[in-house]
Amino acid sequence: MPSENKVMIIADYFVYKNTQEQRGLTNKKLQKLLYYAQAWSLVINDVKLFDDNIEAWVHGPAVPSVYFSFKDYGFKEITKEVEPKEFSNLSKKEIELLDNIWDVYGKLDGNYLELLTHNEQPWQEARKELKEYENSHNTISLELMKSFYGKKIKNKS
Repeated sequence: MPSENKVMIIADYFVYKNTQEQRGLTNKKLQKLLYYAQAWSLVINDVKLFDDNIEAWVHGPAVPSVYFSFKDYGFKEITKEVEPKEFSNLSKKEIELLDNIWDVYGKLDGNYLELLTHNEQPWQEARKELKEYENSHNTISLELMKSFYGKKIKNKS
């Protein structure tokens, strides 16, 4: 599967889940779900889920290509029609991870997820030289994401 499409397929998977469960999926919330999906894939499966960079934007982690694809929804819920066949190329392991992300983070709203990411080291580190309102294209480090969230699992055991 072309890697540049993979992040959109994953985004569509979350859109599809939302059409089934109506959890208020906005673009802001979608960005955070993609961030957490990437982070936990690095920790649990030791592999990147998608190749796109995640940038440390003012309102939290964002994947620019996905953001701009859903930009027209503004702050409203994403209502795009998605067919299950659109994510048939995702592996069983990837679907399981995405379902877990949806179960844990999907019940939270975009503002809460923004606050959550703002209080976590990977986003903070990528923005450490910036003012809180300053735009940025700084990439959030995958190594730091893996290390930071990996420690969360170790602390629970």
